[in-house]
Amino acid sequence: MAGLSFEKKRAPRTVGYPAAVPVRVYGPESASVDGVPVAAAPGEEIQQAVLNRLQSLAISVGAPIHATVHDDLAGCVVPLEVSADGSSRVTGEPVRLTAPRTPDPAPTAHTVPGGTPGTPQAPAGPFGPPPAADARPVTAATRDAGARAGSGAASGAGTALGMGLPYDEPAPAQTPARGFDAVAEEVLGDGPLTETAEGAELLAEPMGRINEAVRAGRIDAAAELAERTLAEASAVFGPHHAEVLHVRELSAYIAYLGDEPVRACRLSLELARLRRQARDGEAAYGNLQSAATAWRAVRDPEEGLRLGHELIGLWTDLSAEPGPAADDLRPLEAARARMVRLTDRAAKAARA
Repeated sequence: MAGLSFEKKRAPRTVGYPAAVPVRVYGPESASVDGVPVAAAPGEEIQQAVLNRLQSLAISVGAPIHATVHDDLAGCVVPLEVSADGSSRVTGEPVRLTAPRTPDPAPTAHTVPGGTPGTPQAPAGPFGPPPAADARPVTAATRDAGARAGSGAASGAGTALGMGLPYDEPAPAQTPARGFDAVAEEVLGDGPLTETAEGAELLAEPMGRINEAVRAGRIDAAAELAERTLAEASAVFGPHHAEVLHVRELSAYIAYLGDEPVRACRLSLELARLRRQARDGEAAYGNLQSAATAWRAVRDPEEGLRLGHELIGLWTDLSAEPGPAADDLRPLEAARARMVRLTDRAAKAARA
């Protein structure tokens, strides 16, 4: 296994994206990246979810991704660049929208620390506050200050979230990375590549090569090597061994990066079933989140409905048991809402 060789049998695929990926932030819990819906996980702020998705795109192409963030809440548009290591930077001046949204004067509105709860203030928005109408141009010094004041992390990679304009905002609650976010952190990090000591002896080298291929954007090469590694690990350890499940998680993530959302979803659903049978609710929920991420990228409504029934059925069962799936049912409700939209789309396609 340590001497596992690999030769590409397919021409490398180039994944293309527009000069600036369109990002739309609709509210504190929903957004879209390149037309694909993005939802914040429990305890996660929407800007974190958006940056994670942009980081995944950067990994898939092996180059920084440029995005135009249209933030409805803040009432501004921010040009942004996100690299494969998770770092980000503002590449131009934020531009105020002609008709920014008015903040809702509710108790959940942003308030000045020490101010009266419920007093509406200028919205900070997920990607920073809008530029003031009479504000002076943002200088490099003020942008650096804003990055320091609003710094955070995308997929644990130390991304600066203060989009060039400092504001006083409480730090988001820290939650463990789950699903494809956790896999991305492992691929980009320098931690252990395997789950067990026996796995380290046999799998460290091929796993390192898979991660290197993903980081370089060679997704086809990573997929083929992961498939071969999975077959050999299964033969050595058995299909339900921790190392085999670990490689299958990586294979699902690679399928998602390679624009194979149906395969990524099916792999993740099967992993979630196996983890639930083993009474590992935390891992099962992580696999469910991976499946949901891939499912949202499925374009065909009929296929989306088939996978959605499986996803929601398993999610409902898991949420009825103690564990993280039962702590926040909002993602499950969002999945059910998407099923309604998919049903409408499938009906329209059938009538066409």
